[in-house]
Amino acid sequence: MTGSTVKFPTAEETLEHPAYQTTVWGLEPHQHGLFPAAKGRGGPINIAWEVHGSGPTKIVFIMGLAGAAFAWQCQTLYFGHDKGDEYSVLVLDNRGIGGSDKPLLRYSTSEMALDIIEILDHLGWTKEDRQVHVAGISLGGMIAQEIAYKIPEKLSSLNLLCTTAEFKNATNYGDYFRERLFFLVPTSEEDNILGTARKCFPEEWLALPDESPLPDPSTTPKCKPAPGTEDGKYLRFDSNYQRFMAQSLLKRRVPGFFTRQGFICQLMAAGWHRKSEEQLRQIADTVGRDRIMVLHGTIDKMVSPPNGERLVKIIEPTKSVVVEGMGHAPPLERAQWLNELLEERIRECEKL
Repeated sequence: MTGSTVKFPTAEETLEHPAYQTTVWGLEPHQHGLFPAAKGRGGPINIAWEVHGSGPTKIVFIMGLAGAAFAWQCQTLYFGHDKGDEYSVLVLDNRGIGGSDKPLLRYSTSEMALDIIEILDHLGWTKEDRQVHVAGISLGGMIAQEIAYKIPEKLSSLNLLCTTAEFKNATNYGDYFRERLFFLVPTSEEDNILGTARKCFPEEWLALPDESPLPDPSTTPKCKPAPGTEDGKYLRFDSNYQRFMAQSLLKRRVPGFFTRQGFICQLMAAGWHRKSEEQLRQIADTVGRDRIMVLHGTIDKMVSPPNGERLVKIIEPTKSVVVEGMGHAPPLERAQWLNELLEERIRECEKL
């Protein structure tokens, strides 16, 4: 299936779709706040965070470039609400996006990792060793590497999704930077969103009907009724692409949520990220190879597959998963499969 054979919806059609008002689910956090991170490190920088669930197993999900906490809502629903008695899930807006501050500074994955570690300390999740399961995607996976490098003994598992240790040989930083700048090129909103979608997802998947797992306010714990629907039910879009488009449109329409300054600062942090082979082996030794999973798709156009292959070669994790035909964003593209895979990994690592 090629782009010329697929008719994608317009922004106007998506904004008028009955499901648009239900794009972000009303999953009420058990705890939330603005944490003043980075005091003495150029801050304070207020980081917006939420904890969903009250269970003993603790997970932190770290989103990628220009991604906000709600991009994890399929995982938040599964772990923090459907299974909230078993899990406590931390999601946050990294500095530079969403409800967090967007200062004009040189961001680094190391500094962004310290932001999260300070929140983990604030929540009391680092009082004991091997208490935290970390999952990071793309830029979030780079931040996860820095967390693992700084507090390896606190991690029960480390899950590196569609990420890299350094843009070396395969997709160098110059290429990465030029490709990501298309987000800021003054094209039409629709062209920008479609271009992003085609870099993140397989074309065939974009055209398929939206089958996202939805919350049910009548049965899902701590879930508000959907706005704009008579029965409070959450609605599906006509296609997977339209759901992605709705999320992108919403992000752009909340004042101050997505800014050019914040995007560029995050982009530079990704480009400067580097973990040497020695540092990666230190992470493997101190976290434990049996606690690490590396996951990558074979058609990832954002972070090319050789980046994941290099991580596997150096770290030698017990679990490496290469998925044929998967793109760059499994939290949405393969939500249920990813949830079950992560849950399996968490249960295995809890026994170690």
